[in-house]
Amino acid sequence: MEFIGIFHPKIIHFPIAFLLIYALLEIIGVLFKKDFFSKSAHLFLFLGVLGAVAAVLTGKQAFENFDYWNKKASDILEEHEQYANITLWYFTALLVLRTFLTIKKKFIGAIQYLIVVLAIVGTYFVYVTAEHGGQMVYQHGIGTEYKIKIMEE
Repeated sequence: MEFIGIFHPKIIHFPIAFLLIYALLEIIGVLFKKDFFSKSAHLFLFLGVLGAVAAVLTGKQAFENFDYWNKKASDILEEHEQYANITLWYFTALLVLRTFLTIKKKFIGAIQYLIVVLAIVGTYFVYVTAEHGGQMVYQHGIGTEYKIKIMEE
């Protein structure tokens, strides 16, 4: 399963986009009271969670495949991994909660506003996770040809 690590940089942008679009659609659905946006938000949340599962799995494999880590990059990686797991579990729990509320026809009124707040909080986790991933790539060259050339020399 070593080969799946190479897909992490290609996969990761999908859950980021899906989860951010989810939050936006959730806000629009509540503010304008349009069922289309609410149902679309639910779909994007589902797709975002699926994408996050794929991103976490490929990220774990990418870590296993890469041998060279300096201390600072290792610290950033630990935080990146921690926030990635928090993000995945947070949005999974939000998906379960939202699905339950929708099925029970309780996704109305103040509950909708609470879900919007939870969606906005979730975007913070997405941001922090992405920030740490970007630091590993752009500040430390992790997974880039530049870092591979240094290792070969």
